[in-house]
Amino acid sequence: MTTTAQAFDLLLEEITPTDYQKNTMVPARKESVRAKLSESFPASCDMPFWKIELIGSAAKSTAIRPIDDIDVLAVFSDEKNAYSKYQFDSQKFLYRIREAYAGVETKQVGSRGQAVRVFYQSGGHVDIAPVFFKGGDDYYLPAGDGSWITTSPLKANEWFNRKNSELSYHLRPVVRFAKKWNKEHSKRFRSFHLETMAASCFSSLGSNYRSAMARFFEWAPSYLDVYDPGGHSGNLSSYMTWQQRQDAIASLQTAHSRADKALTAEAQGDHDEARRQWSIVFDETM
Repeated sequence: MTTTAQAFDLLLEEITPTDYQKNTMVPARKESVRAKLSESFPASCDMPFWKIELIGSAAKSTAIRPIDDIDVLAVFSDEKNAYSKYQFDSQKFLYRIREAYAGVETKQVGSRGQAVRVFYQSGGHVDIAPVFFKGGDDYYLPAGDGSWITTSPLKANEWFNRKNSELSYHLRPVVRFAKKWNKEHSKRFRSFHLETMAASCFSSLGSNYRSAMARFFEWAPSYLDVYDPGGHSGNLSSYMTWQQRQDAIASLQTAHSRADKALTAEAQGDHDEARRQWSIVFDETM
């Protein structure tokens, strides 16, 4: 008989990206963007490409399978005062990035159109966030409406990695389980929001991920209003309407109820019932 703990281990293995995806596919797509932008914006042009950084779930190692999107920060040099050229029209800056991918399927994405999404024939896409370096950990990012916003994604990555270390490196698996649940139940939460909620609501974590997920579902409604650890995007729940907040809370409460039933069944030795309850939570036979 498969125990509940064994079933959780199997699910974690199934949703964790493979070594090939982490060590070959992700770096290869990052490199393909670097090569394309280096070719399109050489040192001799008015807006030279400087460097590329992996950001988002792939950088935090919280992505789940399948990896269908990768986020990168594409940093352009301001050594020739390129930023001043686009200071009052960041849309033109975005269009120049899209023009570099002429003939390749692209679109602008993000809550305000801050990134260019490049699609791959083999499946999946890369979201390119083109920026100018502002100073320190800060970058100027197009807002999509012609203006600019300041962003610090690398600072947010460092904050999450520090929290993962403080939580004995158990935060990443918990986030993966939370993302699996979110994916199967209406995708009510954006990835960055969910990661920050999970990182904020725990002061300690162990390797019993069944208990950890029950506590996450219990505590998460009190952590909807978490703030950008990078310091610029404000309340990360601001994209939610009042109704969306209520639906998200109700979904968390339902998951908490089932998780508690699963823990009780497991404590009583009824692993079939425990796995049945968790199967409903994750919409996955366990």
